[in-house]
Amino acid sequence: MAILVLGLALFLGTHLFTRARGPRAALIARLGETGYKGLYSLASAVGLAAIIYGYGHAPFVALWTPPGWTRHIPITLMWPAFVLLVAAYLPGKIRARAKHPMLAAVKLWAFSHLCANGDLASVLLFGGFLAYGVIDRILLKRHERAHGAPARPGSWQNDVLALALGTVLYALFGAFLHAILIGVPAFNL
Repeated sequence: MAILVLGLALFLGTHLFTRARGPRAALIARLGETGYKGLYSLASAVGLAAIIYGYGHAPFVALWTPPGWTRHIPITLMWPAFVLLVAAYLPGKIRARAKHPMLAAVKLWAFSHLCANGDLASVLLFGGFLAYGVIDRILLKRHERAHGAPARPGSWQNDVLALALGTVLYALFGAFLHAILIGVPAFNL
């Protein structure tokens, strides 16, 4: 459990550090752009590896038993999460409306899985990512209020592509990849 917590602190802390503009600029000045990106990438990778290892090896500590119907929450919310994930990389109306579709996807993923899992490791993992998503969105809003929001031009063709690719990824992940990578079938109704 300690490795999971340390991994979450390192991974999410590294990502939140990018919002601390002053300390980030000072670190870039000290290490250079390449050095900063290398350190950021290394810390993120180590944090992610610790999260995966820690979650996979954490003892099962039941906090509550989720009702059976809650397993439908991730099945339902992961489709828009995948669409938003793809839309984060395709300039379109979806990306413009969501403003930060990657964060929206992370929050949907975390919330939906938090609803369906009642063990301590899951609460730490999904609760940590949900808290990160909320905090980062608040920080982004403050930054955009102070400095203006970036232009978000886009086309409806990219929205169609985001919808199609997101749906395909959702189907593939739900039908096959979740069971292979996570060890639990996603569409186990």
